[in-house]
Amino acid sequence: MYEKELLALKESGRFRKRRLFDPSLVDLASNDYLGLACSRELFDRAVRLVSKGSCFSPKASQLVNGYNRIHRIFERYIASINGFEAAIVVGSGFLGNLSLFEALPRKGDLLIIDEEYHASGILAAKTTRGSVAFFAHNDAEDLLRKLRSKAKRVFVAVEGVYSMSGERVSAAVLETIKNAGATLIIDEAHSSGTIGDRLLGALDGYGTQNVIKLGTLGKAYGSYGAYILSSRETAEFLINRAKPIIYSTAPSLFDIAYAYEAAKFIQKRRVSIAERIKKARLAASEAGMHTQSLILPVKVSSDRAAIHAQKALLKEGFLVGAIRRPTVKTPQLRVILRENQKTLNCFFKSLKSILD
Repeated sequence: MYEKELLALKESGRFRKRRLFDPSLVDLASNDYLGLACSRELFDRAVRLVSKGSCFSPKASQLVNGYNRIHRIFERYIASINGFEAAIVVGSGFLGNLSLFEALPRKGDLLIIDEEYHASGILAAKTTRGSVAFFAHNDAEDLLRKLRSKAKRVFVAVEGVYSMSGERVSAAVLETIKNAGATLIIDEAHSSGTIGDRLLGALDGYGTQNVIKLGTLGKAYGSYGAYILSSRETAEFLINRAKPIIYSTAPSLFDIAYAYEAAKFIQKRRVSIAERIKKARLAASEAGMHTQSLILPVKVSSDRAAIHAQKALLKEGFLVGAIRRPTVKTPQLRVILRENQKTLNCFFKSLKSILD
């Protein structure tokens, strides 16, 4: 039924498939920024926490009887360290964006989105009852033009760190949103745990008024799932109106328990973690490459060139992401600086020889 479409993807170098990679490879592809997904210590702690209950899975949606004490323990902790009144666990960052965009903007409201916002948000925007506009990536002046609106409520959606470019949200964009009195929706998927004075993301020190923060647990926290941080009133509204929260089975108890232990670990070790992140970025800088985060995009000439470079690096023992269109406008190798400085130095030598 889809023979022609699949053939076209293969011929253009854009065909994708799932693979089981050799675990001995140096992993510079995953979003497990701090390596916590492989922590036996966190695994054992999470097992102990889940074992204290009488059930080991949620069984139902949160509004039936799927909401568990483990969900509440995590919500209270993540809200507390971020300084928010309330938190809601959700099944994934994708469902989190869908919850926010589908439920919050009502008729007469305006949702303005950075044009490079995550695909889940772009899709979710199609479900909103309000009007939707996009502004040029990280462009405060273009955003200001879009903010000149007679909408009842205005929401502006940005990412703390953009997943493909590794670029941080512009300080000028954040200031423009605050000055306009709009509600900021910020997806901290790739920034929570990796940037900020307390490793809480781009909003460290920003405040929480008119702010809704989405964070995922499948990146720096090494688990799976997501959370929404907001005022108590907004949380209550989402619980009553957001379809992904109402109609989805509550998140896995083990995944939330694992993320809870990871969040505590990060806060306890944040000084040493920040130093490790600094050294990883330094390794990139010494190789003549610069990034504002742990995501380093290396542009290549074509989709096929991305695949070729990825295969060549696999032979050298390194796994990187080969990101092709339409995910990005320009094909790239997506390198995650999640290893020590010595290993990264070796990687950059291999990368240079392959690209040259």
